[in-house]
Amino acid sequence: MNPIAFQIGALQVRWYGVMAALGFLAATWIVNRCRKHADLTSDQVSSMLLVTIISGVIGARIFYVVQFFDEYRDNLWEIVRIDHGGLVFYGGFLAIPVLWIWSKVQKRDFIRLLDLAAIALVLGHAFGRVGCFLNGCCYGKVTHSALGVIYPKTTAPEFQDGLARYPIQLFETAENLVVLFILLAIVKKGKRGTTVAAYFVLYGILRFINEFFRGDNYHYFGLFTIAQLIGIVLVPTGALLYWYFDHGAREKN
Repeated sequence: MNPIAFQIGALQVRWYGVMAALGFLAATWIVNRCRKHADLTSDQVSSMLLVTIISGVIGARIFYVVQFFDEYRDNLWEIVRIDHGGLVFYGGFLAIPVLWIWSKVQKRDFIRLLDLAAIALVLGHAFGRVGCFLNGCCYGKVTHSALGVIYPKTTAPEFQDGLARYPIQLFETAENLVVLFILLAIVKKGKRGTTVAAYFVLYGILRFINEFFRGDNYHYFGLFTIAQLIGIVLVPTGALLYWYFDHGAREKN
Protein backbone atom coordinates (compact mmCIF):
# COMPACT_ATOMS: atom_id res chain seq x y z
CA MET A 1 0.00 0.00 0.00
CA ASN A 2 1.09 3.53 -0.69
CA PRO A 3 -0.41 6.66 0.94
CA ILE A 4 0.18 8.58 -2.32
CA ALA A 5 -2.63 8.04 -4.85
CA PHE A 6 -0.88 9.86 -7.69
CA GLN A 7 1.51 12.69 -8.32
CA ILE A 8 1.40 15.60 -10.78
CA GLY A 9 4.79 17.27 -10.84
CA ALA A 10 5.56 18.28 -7.25
CA LEU A 11 1.91 17.89 -6.22
CA GLN A 12 1.18 14.69 -4.33
CA VAL A 13 -2.43 13.60 -3.96
CA ARG A 14 -2.90 11.24 -1.04
CA TRP A 15 -5.45 8.47 -0.75
CA TYR A 16 -6.60 10.04 2.52
CA GLY A 17 -7.80 13.12 0.65
CA VAL A 18 -9.27 11.06 -2.20
CA MET A 19 -11.33 8.95 0.19
CA ALA A 20 -12.45 12.05 2.10
CA ALA A 21 -13.73 13.56 -1.16
CA LEU A 22 -15.50 10.32 -2.10
CA GLY A 23 -17.00 10.22 1.38
CA PHE A 24 -18.43 13.71 0.94
CA LEU A 25 -19.98 12.76 -2.40
CA ALA A 26 -21.44 9.57 -0.96
CA ALA A 27 -22.83 11.41 2.06
CA THR A 28 -24.46 14.00 -0.20
CA TRP A 29 -26.05 11.25 -2.27
CA ILE A 30 -27.44 9.29 0.69
CA VAL A 31 -28.83 12.38 2.45
CA ASN A 32 -30.53 13.47 -0.76
CA ARG A 33 -32.26 10.09 -0.74
CA CYS A 34 -33.57 10.80 2.77
CA ARG A 35 -34.04 14.58 2.65
CA LYS A 36 -37.84 14.44 2.96
CA HIS A 37 -37.30 13.40 6.57
CA ALA A 38 -36.31 16.99 7.33
CA ASP A 39 -38.20 18.64 4.46
CA LEU A 40 -35.01 19.79 2.74
CA THR A 41 -34.37 20.77 -0.85
CA SER A 42 -31.37 19.37 -2.72
CA ASP A 43 -29.61 22.75 -2.40
CA GLN A 44 -30.21 22.78 1.34
CA VAL A 45 -28.70 19.29 1.63
CA SER A 46 -25.52 20.47 -0.07
CA SER A 47 -25.38 23.59 2.09
CA MET A 48 -26.01 21.67 5.31
CA LEU A 49 -23.35 19.07 4.58
CA LEU A 50 -20.80 21.66 3.52
CA VAL A 51 -21.02 23.68 6.74
CA THR A 52 -21.18 20.61 9.00
CA ILE A 53 -18.33 18.76 7.30
CA ILE A 54 -16.04 21.80 7.32
CA SER A 55 -16.76 22.51 10.99
CA GLY A 56 -16.49 18.80 11.82
CA VAL A 57 -13.09 18.48 10.16
CA ILE A 58 -11.86 21.60 11.95
CA GLY A 59 -13.03 20.21 15.29
CA ALA A 60 -11.51 16.80 14.61
CA ARG A 61 -8.21 18.40 13.63
CA ILE A 62 -8.11 20.65 16.68
CA PHE A 63 -8.80 17.66 18.92
CA TYR A 64 -5.93 15.72 17.30
CA VAL A 65 -3.42 18.58 17.36
CA VAL A 66 -4.12 19.31 21.03
CA GLN A 67 -3.76 15.63 21.89
CA PHE A 68 -0.54 15.13 19.88
CA PHE A 69 0.93 18.63 19.85
CA ASP A 70 4.49 17.35 20.17
CA GLU A 71 4.21 16.14 16.56
CA TYR A 72 3.68 19.74 15.39
CA ARG A 73 5.76 21.77 17.83
CA ASP A 74 8.66 22.07 15.41
CA ASN A 75 6.61 22.20 12.22
CA LEU A 76 3.47 24.28 12.73
CA TRP A 77 2.66 24.27 9.00
CA GLU A 78 1.74 20.58 9.32
CA ILE A 79 -1.23 21.57 11.50
CA VAL A 80 -3.22 22.57 8.41
CA ARG A 81 -2.10 19.56 6.32
CA ILE A 82 -5.14 17.40 7.03
CA ASP A 83 -4.43 15.51 3.81
CA HIS A 84 -1.59 13.86 5.73
CA GLY A 85 -4.09 12.41 8.19
CA GLY A 86 -4.55 13.21 11.85
CA LEU A 87 -8.21 13.63 12.83
CA VAL A 88 -9.86 12.58 16.08
CA PHE A 89 -13.39 11.47 15.26
CA TYR A 90 -15.16 12.74 18.37
CA GLY A 91 -13.68 16.19 17.83
CA GLY A 92 -15.99 16.38 14.83
CA PHE A 93 -18.90 16.89 17.20
CA LEU A 94 -18.05 20.60 16.92
CA ALA A 95 -20.36 20.39 13.89
CA ILE A 96 -23.41 20.03 16.16
CA PRO A 97 -23.61 23.68 17.34
CA VAL A 98 -22.83 24.82 13.78
CA LEU A 99 -25.71 22.69 12.50
CA TRP A 100 -27.98 24.19 15.17
CA ILE A 101 -27.15 27.69 13.91
CA TRP A 102 -27.79 26.56 10.33
CA SER A 103 -31.16 25.12 11.34
CA LYS A 104 -32.21 28.46 12.82
CA VAL A 105 -31.17 30.36 9.70
CA GLN A 106 -32.98 27.90 7.42
CA LYS A 107 -35.91 27.42 9.83
CA ARG A 108 -35.62 23.64 9.79
CA ASP A 109 -36.14 21.12 12.58
CA PHE A 110 -32.73 20.72 14.24
CA ILE A 111 -33.47 17.21 15.54
CA ARG A 112 -34.46 15.94 12.10
CA LEU A 113 -31.31 17.50 10.70
CA LEU A 114 -29.29 15.55 13.27
CA ASP A 115 -30.97 12.37 12.01
CA LEU A 116 -29.77 13.10 8.49
CA ALA A 117 -26.35 14.18 9.73
CA ALA A 118 -25.93 10.81 11.47
CA ILE A 119 -26.60 8.99 8.20
CA ALA A 120 -24.16 11.22 6.34
CA LEU A 121 -21.56 10.81 9.05
CA VAL A 122 -21.65 7.04 9.19
CA LEU A 123 -21.26 6.67 5.42
CA GLY A 124 -18.58 9.34 5.15
CA HIS A 125 -16.76 7.74 8.06
CA ALA A 126 -16.73 4.39 6.26
CA PHE A 127 -14.88 5.99 3.34
CA GLY A 128 -12.63 7.89 5.71
CA ARG A 129 -11.46 4.73 7.46
CA VAL A 130 -10.39 3.27 4.12
CA GLY A 131 -8.33 6.43 3.73
CA CYS A 132 -6.84 5.85 7.18
CA PHE A 133 -5.88 2.31 6.20
CA LEU A 134 -4.14 3.46 3.02
CA ASN A 135 -2.50 6.36 4.86
CA GLY A 136 -1.19 4.17 7.67
CA CYS A 137 -2.86 6.10 10.50
CA CYS A 138 -5.29 4.85 13.16
CA TYR A 139 -3.58 1.46 12.88
CA GLY A 140 -4.21 -1.64 14.95
CA LYS A 141 -2.17 -3.54 17.50
CA VAL A 142 0.44 -6.09 16.53
CA THR A 143 -1.08 -9.50 15.87
CA HIS A 144 0.15 -12.93 14.89
CA SER A 145 -3.25 -13.95 13.55
CA ALA A 146 -4.16 -14.39 9.89
CA LEU A 147 -6.01 -11.05 10.05
CA GLY A 148 -2.83 -9.03 10.32
CA VAL A 149 -1.41 -6.79 7.58
CA ILE A 150 2.15 -5.54 7.23
CA TYR A 151 2.66 -1.91 6.29
CA PRO A 152 5.65 -0.92 4.18
CA LYS A 153 8.40 0.36 6.45
CA THR A 154 8.44 3.60 4.50
CA THR A 155 4.82 4.39 5.42
CA ALA A 156 5.55 5.57 8.98
CA PRO A 157 8.28 5.20 11.63
CA GLU A 158 5.94 2.98 13.68
CA PHE A 159 6.17 0.25 11.04
CA GLN A 160 9.94 -0.16 11.05
CA ASP A 161 9.53 -3.38 13.05
CA GLY A 162 7.90 -5.09 10.04
CA LEU A 163 5.25 -6.73 12.26
CA ALA A 164 1.67 -7.47 11.23
CA ARG A 165 -1.10 -5.35 12.69
CA TYR A 166 -4.89 -5.56 12.84
CA PRO A 167 -6.47 -3.62 9.95
CA ILE A 168 -8.81 -2.04 12.47
CA GLN A 169 -9.60 0.75 10.01
CA LEU A 170 -11.20 -1.75 7.62
CA PHE A 171 -13.06 -3.42 10.49
CA GLU A 172 -14.56 -0.04 11.31
CA THR A 173 -15.48 0.57 7.67
CA ALA A 174 -17.49 -2.66 7.64
CA GLU A 175 -19.09 -1.79 10.98
CA ASN A 176 -20.10 1.65 9.75
CA LEU A 177 -21.80 0.12 6.72
CA VAL A 178 -23.80 -2.22 8.96
CA VAL A 179 -24.80 0.73 11.15
CA LEU A 180 -25.79 2.66 8.02
CA PHE A 181 -28.34 0.03 6.99
CA ILE A 182 -29.78 0.02 10.50
CA LEU A 183 -30.09 3.81 10.52
CA LEU A 184 -31.75 3.82 7.09
CA ALA A 185 -34.35 1.38 8.39
CA ILE A 186 -34.99 3.61 11.42
CA VAL A 187 -35.23 6.88 9.48
CA LYS A 188 -37.85 5.35 7.18
CA LYS A 189 -40.19 5.14 10.17
CA GLY A 190 -40.18 8.95 10.26
CA LYS A 191 -39.77 9.50 14.01
CA ARG A 192 -37.58 12.50 14.72
CA GLY A 193 -34.54 11.92 16.88
CA THR A 194 -34.53 8.13 16.89
CA THR A 195 -31.95 7.85 14.10
CA VAL A 196 -29.30 10.02 15.70
CA ALA A 197 -30.00 8.44 19.10
CA ALA A 198 -29.50 4.97 17.64
CA TYR A 199 -26.26 6.14 16.06
CA PHE A 200 -24.94 7.31 19.42
CA VAL A 201 -25.65 3.89 20.93
CA LEU A 202 -24.36 1.76 18.05
CA TYR A 203 -21.21 3.68 17.28
CA GLY A 204 -20.44 4.24 20.95
CA ILE A 205 -20.48 0.46 21.54
CA LEU A 206 -18.48 -0.38 18.44
CA ARG A 207 -15.86 2.29 19.06
CA PHE A 208 -15.46 1.17 22.67
CA ILE A 209 -14.70 -2.36 21.47
CA ASN A 210 -12.49 -1.25 18.59
CA GLU A 211 -10.22 0.72 20.92
CA PHE A 212 -8.98 -2.55 22.42
CA PHE A 213 -7.52 -3.41 19.01
CA ARG A 214 -6.00 0.02 18.25
CA GLY A 215 -2.24 0.35 18.42
CA ASP A 216 -1.97 4.15 18.40
CA ASN A 217 -3.98 5.13 21.44
CA TYR A 218 -3.19 6.11 25.01
CA HIS A 219 -4.94 4.63 28.06
CA TYR A 220 -5.69 7.06 30.85
CA PHE A 221 -5.18 5.69 34.36
CA GLY A 222 -4.23 2.41 32.65
CA LEU A 223 -7.87 1.73 31.83
CA PHE A 224 -9.61 3.53 28.97
CA THR A 225 -8.80 5.72 26.00
CA ILE A 226 -10.46 9.09 25.45
CA ALA A 227 -12.71 7.50 22.82
CA GLN A 228 -13.82 4.84 25.30
CA LEU A 229 -14.52 7.41 28.00
CA ILE A 230 -16.66 9.35 25.53
CA GLY A 231 -18.40 6.13 24.51
CA ILE A 232 -19.24 5.36 28.14
CA VAL A 233 -21.20 8.62 28.19
CA LEU A 234 -22.51 8.41 24.63
CA VAL A 235 -24.17 4.97 24.84
CA PRO A 236 -26.52 5.59 27.81
CA THR A 237 -27.20 9.12 26.55
CA GLY A 238 -28.21 7.72 23.17
CA ALA A 239 -30.37 5.04 24.80
CA LEU A 240 -32.24 7.63 26.87
CA LEU A 241 -32.70 9.85 23.82
CA TYR A 242 -34.02 6.95 21.79
CA TRP A 243 -36.59 6.14 24.47
CA TYR A 244 -37.56 9.80 24.72
CA PHE A 245 -38.07 10.33 21.00
CA ASP A 246 -39.66 6.95 20.47
CA HIS A 247 -42.11 7.19 23.39
CA GLY A 248 -42.10 10.51 25.17
CA ALA A 249 -41.49 13.32 22.71
CA ARG A 250 -44.29 15.15 21.00
CA GLU A 251 -43.88 15.51 17.27
CA LYS A 252 -42.84 19.02 16.23
CA ASN A 253 -45.10 20.58 13.66
